[in-house]
Amino acid sequence: MQKILIIINDAPYGTEKAYNALRMAMTLQMEDDNKVDVKIFLLADAVGCGLPNQVTPTGFYNIESMLKSVILHGGEVKSCGGCSRARGIDQLKFIDGVELSNMMEFAQWTIECDKVLTF
Repeated sequence: MQKILIIINDAPYGTEKAYNALRMAMTLQMEDDNKVDVKIFLLADAVGCGLPNQVTPTGFYNIESMLKSVILHGGEVKSCGGCSRARGIDQLKFIDGVELSNMMEFAQWTIECDKVLTF
């Protein structure tokens, strides 16, 4: 099984980087019939992607729904603890399946994965 780490750096809305990263994750999970282990690390402003209760206009993509789909299909999602503390959200509840992490675990994932994609 191939392991792919996707790093998201941008806020959930404003640019389409988080959206495109999650589209890629979802496509990898669907296209390869469980031959790919997808890991997502939320870094910098992307830690906001892991917050629940996101409300978007009808017809607009929703990062929370996309993250939940990735998690439902076996993906792992970690959020940088230092980045979350810096933004004052480390004590907030995150989407079920999104866990606070640290640079040591981020480094370990980077070493373990076969490919690393950055958005």
